[in-house]
Amino acid sequence: MCPSGGGERLRWRIALPLLMCLLDPLKRSALLVVVLTCLAHGLAAASAITELRVVVPSLPSSAAAYSNYFPQLLRLALEKTKPSDGPYRIEYFKGLLSSPRQVSELKNNTGLIDLIWDGSDKQREADLLPIRISLLRQLNDYRVFLIRAEDQEKFQNLRSLDELRQFSAGSGVNWPSTAVLRANGLRGETSTVYENLFAMLGAKRFDYFPRGLHEAWVEQQAHADKGLAVESSIFLHYEVPVYFFVSRDRPELADRIARGLNIALKDGSFEALFLSIPSFRRGLAEIKASQRRIFELKPQ
Repeated sequence: MCPSGGGERLRWRIALPLLMCLLDPLKRSALLVVVLTCLAHGLAAASAITELRVVVPSLPSSAAAYSNYFPQLLRLALEKTKPSDGPYRIEYFKGLLSSPRQVSELKNNTGLIDLIWDGSDKQREADLLPIRISLLRQLNDYRVFLIRAEDQEKFQNLRSLDELRQFSAGSGVNWPSTAVLRANGLRGETSTVYENLFAMLGAKRFDYFPRGLHEAWVEQQAHADKGLAVESSIFLHYEVPVYFFVSRDRPELADRIARGLNIALKDGSFEALFLSIPSFRRGLAEIKASQRRIFELKPQ
């Protein structure tokens, strides 16, 4: 039987040399095998218990300038809890998963990925376990539009939500914001693949693409070859908080991340990381400037 407690291991260290002297060579060899097996088993078990592996989705190229914030924030939370919970490892899933596929994998706890970051609504929180600490503050509540550059004057002349309803919006098929748009009578086209929406806008499949303030200018630069521009005069305002989500079968992972985020909020490191992202600072400045007309949407 392998020694388990600290006192028992001490007694083994004292007794083992004496036993080795008293036993004949054959029995000494057998005892040595048992001891080495116990040591190997203990080390393997300790390794399995102490290291946490978290697989996250790969980052889309159009969002590269800001989306690395989310894995950085996850790393910050896990680092804050490393003294109490042990080491961790973050890995990226190799390949792109659509938003519906990410939700499905987590909902069914397949092990393909362990965590996503996404906007929240009742359905998302029913399917997955949210960590209810806002990752983007107001940046996802105020939306500006990606449009075709030649349409800038059309949107500058809009003065009401009713007038905006004459235009068609683009969005992801299962995004919480899509449900908000529809609930407010804003029609549009959807796609399961985020990257496809930019080409669809350029090809006039729809007229505007509502984007968070942390997203719009980065994405416009990434797709400058498609003749896209950031509309200059309108805010859509509606609340869709962005959270980390895990499988409902992983409450221990949610608990560790929540504890780490709260520590980072208290010591200021969360804020420091948030303000280190250029597109986040740009978005906050856009809100502070108060130079856009605000079209308020009712929650879903």
